[in-house]
Amino acid sequence: MTTTTMKMSRAIGAAAAAAIGLTLLTGCGGDAAALPEGWGKLDTKSLSVGYPENKGYKEQSAADRAKANAAVALKEEDGLRSGMVSVQLDFATGVDDAGEAAAAAGAGIGLGATRKNTSDVRLAGAESAREARRIDYEFTSSGEDRTPAPGTPMTGVVVAGVDSKHVPFAVRINAVKGSLSRQDLDAFVDSITVK
Repeated sequence: MTTTTMKMSRAIGAAAAAAIGLTLLTGCGGDAAALPEGWGKLDTKSLSVGYPENKGYKEQSAADRAKANAAVALKEEDGLRSGMVSVQLDFATGVDDAGEAAAAAGAGIGLGATRKNTSDVRLAGAESAREARRIDYEFTSSGEDRTPAPGTPMTGVVVAGVDSKHVPFAVRINAVKGSLSRQDLDAFVDSITVK
């Protein structure tokens, strides 16, 4: 082997090692999801998720939110809750994967809801927890608990999975139909980073 060939072999070997190292670094932790401009972030021990702060959503304090929720952002208009982003953790037992988490979360959507689509999604974050399931649905407001007038059309998305410590999660966004675009709903899903 000539000196030139040996130098080229070493350079190729070093480049390959660097590429493998970079792949291992990004593959283990995964990258955090980027938030759209004007969005805030809810952070929990299992995941973080964005919410459209620029559309009037505000994070709710731990003292004000229901105990079942690990984090909440609300949009309130004229004293009514017209939109909500919520995170529930460890909400079901015997759940081992995204499919089981989605089945448990889907049961909580409500009897009057109409499922529009169910799809597998891949989230940002910990490699072992990136597989999740997205359920798009529609329902009408009950008018209870400061929600919009009874019969108001609503839209929702729930993303369910299991974090890297095998804790099931369900991340949900509900809003008056038409107040969030399809791009907003997709951005909500794309903003989730699992830990």
